[in-house]
Amino acid sequence: MSINRFNSLTQLNVSRETFERLECFVQLFQKWSKVINLAAPSTLEQVWQRHVIDSAQLFKLAPPQQHWLDLGSGGGFPGIITAILLAEQGDGWVDLVESNHKKAGFLRNALLETGGRGKVHPVRIEEAVALVPGCEIISARALAELDKLLEYGFVWVEPDKKVKFLLHKGRDYDAEIKKARGRWSFDLVIHPSVLEPDSVILEIQGLARIR
Repeated sequence: MSINRFNSLTQLNVSRETFERLECFVQLFQKWSKVINLAAPSTLEQVWQRHVIDSAQLFKLAPPQQHWLDLGSGGGFPGIITAILLAEQGDGWVDLVESNHKKAGFLRNALLETGGRGKVHPVRIEEAVALVPGCEIISARALAELDKLLEYGFVWVEPDKKVKFLLHKGRDYDAEIKKARGRWSFDLVIHPSVLEPDSVILEIQGLARIR
């Protein structure tokens, strides 16, 4: 095993079987990335650090065995990583929403090959509520500004105020929070990223529209 992969295994603190599932996913990701755009080309050589471990840190912030809804799943971060980590627990589920049919095809193949606990919905986010009527955690990565993400997720939060958001955000997160506060009230916990000093995970609950 290479030093990079050994370090990744140590950082993730997962079983050998789960690590092998993650390795399988990374190989699929790199293969499909040659055909369709799954992530920024500059990050493809750093998949473990930039994407896998970055995605896994969301999972560590959530209670076990949860029902996740991953919006704009794209290249599978964090949705497929979450599905693989849930497979280690043997419980929990991820509904992945991705309207791009090529990317949705990749996501389906990734779940099949890795045994991840999830299902892909190749529809627009606005159409997904009919297919996924409820969830406990909403995740998204590199999809939209916070205000827009809260708008997307509100349809699931409105009937169940306990639904929690776990969202990756970069260095402009403070400005996004201030903008979102103009339309929404919510409880917020800011978790520093384990990888990037300028990045955070926003944990949001109790979302309500104020105008």
